[in-house]
Amino acid sequence: MSILDEGNEENPSKTTFKNIFALGFVSFFTDASTEMVLSLLPVFIVHLPGSGSAILGLIEGVAEFLSYGMRVISGIFSDKMRRRKAIVLVGYGISNLVKPLFAVTNNVFEAMTIRVADRLGKGIRTSPRDALLSESVSEERRGAAFGLHRTLDQMGAILGPLAAFFLIYAAGLDVRGVFWLSLIPGAAALITLILFVKERTAGARREFRLLAGIREALKGDFLVLLLIIGIFSLGAYNYSFVLLNASEAGFDYQLIPIIYALINLSHTIIAIPSGVLSDRIGKEKVLIIGYGSFLASSLLLFLFPAGYYAAFLIAVIFGVYDGIVNTVGRALIPKYAERTLRGTAYGLYYLVIGTCFLIANITVGTLWQLFGSPTAASYSMTLAAFSIICMTILISRRTPRTQ
Repeated sequence: MSILDEGNEENPSKTTFKNIFALGFVSFFTDASTEMVLSLLPVFIVHLPGSGSAILGLIEGVAEFLSYGMRVISGIFSDKMRRRKAIVLVGYGISNLVKPLFAVTNNVFEAMTIRVADRLGKGIRTSPRDALLSESVSEERRGAAFGLHRTLDQMGAILGPLAAFFLIYAAGLDVRGVFWLSLIPGAAALITLILFVKERTAGARREFRLLAGIREALKGDFLVLLLIIGIFSLGAYNYSFVLLNASEAGFDYQLIPIIYALINLSHTIIAIPSGVLSDRIGKEKVLIIGYGSFLASSLLLFLFPAGYYAAFLIAVIFGVYDGIVNTVGRALIPKYAERTLRGTAYGLYYLVIGTCFLIANITVGTLWQLFGSPTAASYSMTLAAFSIICMTILISRRTPRTQ
């Protein structure tokens, strides 16, 4: 299928990757803003009155669960409207305007409220944005396109922690001052989105019913794929626990952004190569490599808990896992979904991840606090190994359908 068949009325060589680049720079500025905050936020939250690693897991889990749930709603409505950009703008607007409010946070409830609002903004924008990306390229170039977008996204994720580190050490700001300054790149993201991102047509308008659309998308191998992704996600803790491990290993909170930047650096380096490789050998196979990377980082966490030098290696390998899974997983969904239901399919994909993410982070946080990081890591390793086996079986039995 040609790029023109994807609903592009213009010359794809001139317009298609302009949209990818524009969306990439929106993510670049947003992630620079976000990671200025998130590189300091886990330790900040843990030290709030009445907090701890279990509370951190609860906040992250609840926020991400609601975010992923919102992705179903926004994906469905973007399919119904056949327009994506307006919904994407609302989502980016909410996130970039609420994050600086962490600067006035004094308790766990306030931190959770702001974190939830930020993640709801991400939930609103993500499914329509991914559908917009997928509609800009053909299947044969989709892995590379998502890899490019992910690379630009993660370049911002590298810049953010480094900016936080610089502002604390060189400029002498405290954590709350860094939170306030995150508004600047956030505003740049909104300007870029308004001026440079172009709407794409999403296929012919048709009658759309909510439950019918979900039932139509949620069948066959797509359902099997979601089950496998769900198994893996039940054990997939997020970056917060990698940073918590570094803190327990003796890193001062002012140095934690360097560990976070290291995660994002390896994430960025692997994004385009993993996308290109997935176009060549199959996206499912590369996703298995990502799952294996997570298994390896958890094994190191199991073998070397709170190890000073191991913390660096864990961060690098975790970043490789995150880069592969977040690039290839998103590029894989259109292969299993009808074009007119891609927003819905992305929403269901994110709902599964978010629900399991809630369970994973609460479980890992509780196991970590009660029994230590090796026990938490062993739980994650078991589910990762099982999901690899299941994905291998899916590859062996699936006959790719024509796009």
